[in-house]
Amino acid sequence: MDTSAFDTAFWLTAAGILGLLCMSAFFSGSETALTAASRGKLKGMADRGSSGAESALNVTEDSEKMIGALLLGNNIVNILAASLATALLTRAFGDSGVALATLVMTALVLVFGEVLPKTIAITFPEPVASRVAPVIRVLIFVGAPVIAVVRLLVRGMLYLLGMRTDPNSKFLALREEIAGAIALGHSEGAVEKEDRDRLLGALDLSDRTVEEIMRHRREVEMIDAEKAPSDILTQVLNSPHTRLPVYRGDDENILGVVHAKDLLREVDRLIRRGGADVATLTDLDILKIAMKPYFVPETTPLDEQMRQFLKRRTHFALVVDEYGALRGLITLEDILEEIVGEIRDEFDIVEKDQSIVPNEAGDFDIDGAMTIRDLNRMTDWGLPDEEANTVAGLVIHEAQMIPSEGQVFAFHGFRFEVVSRKENRLTRLKIRPL
Repeated sequence: MDTSAFDTAFWLTAAGILGLLCMSAFFSGSETALTAASRGKLKGMADRGSSGAESALNVTEDSEKMIGALLLGNNIVNILAASLATALLTRAFGDSGVALATLVMTALVLVFGEVLPKTIAITFPEPVASRVAPVIRVLIFVGAPVIAVVRLLVRGMLYLLGMRTDPNSKFLALREEIAGAIALGHSEGAVEKEDRDRLLGALDLSDRTVEEIMRHRREVEMIDAEKAPSDILTQVLNSPHTRLPVYRGDDENILGVVHAKDLLREVDRLIRRGGADVATLTDLDILKIAMKPYFVPETTPLDEQMRQFLKRRTHFALVVDEYGALRGLITLEDILEEIVGEIRDEFDIVEKDQSIVPNEAGDFDIDGAMTIRDLNRMTDWGLPDEEANTVAGLVIHEAQMIPSEGQVFAFHGFRFEVVSRKENRLTRLKIRPL
């Protein structure tokens, strides 16, 4: 070891290396903070007047340019620090200084230039990002020419490899990011199941169509316009529904929709005009008070249908297929139930408990008409609902036939047994996870 090497130049160089390590720590921590910071939290901080958060939002707007600037600065200071350390220690220790410089700089860069600043940044990403962003904006501006060249070279190599960059990909993935955060929060116990279902239900409205949640025409109660007025009045009063479609001849021939309140107003008018003579109800014309029917395609997304309901100030629509044939009906309440769960009032028909509990053998007794989405919600299963809306529909789709009672199938990690069948409908099923 040459003791004469420890002169003023030695200590100035060592101080320079220390400064470069501090810069390396700054760049490493900034990279971690800016990439880990939630843009939603930064937006909230910016709205509350934080100029640093506003700068962080601008910096992370173009992540490719940001990463290029940070890596450019980080690599320059790391390489320069390693070169100075090699020259310094070689001067002091001769040829063995190369190996010594490698060991020392590796330890220093790893601990103080990478792990320590990144740990701090990942612990407090938004505060750190808001503080470093103004400096990074200046760095991006100063290094813009070099960054542009590097960016062009990288994109050229990616193009040769058959890869394309999509600048809008982060915006398109925003919904998936939110949904994943909610699901992760539930799995870690931070979000209750009911809250998770409501939030995911609201997010899923744009991906689901009217067909998936509509009440099938087989379950729709209708009024025959040819009935006697007294029979119509009795039917409306006994119905749990406020609005009923009116048809004549064929139930495909929907002429209007009657609201119970409009019907009672007309009955009151007729009785008062006739001197409280109930016989005057024979003059009741159900079509006179019926509202014009509102038809919607079965492929309409739920979020669009909800907007249309609010815009038209109506809560009731009849669903038709591409040929104009009646498929069913949908209400605003049906859409809201996809978010908040089942909504019941004092006039709803009381149904048996819908909770699903396995029997001793581990089988779940399921109504075939239950939607796959509701089943997944209640059990936290992951049965696919792309090809069918109901559990019975999924079994028929996978079996490529209408099964008979007692037939058993296994797919998607579950065992399905047909318990009962009525005509071409699978009414009860037993399901067991395999």
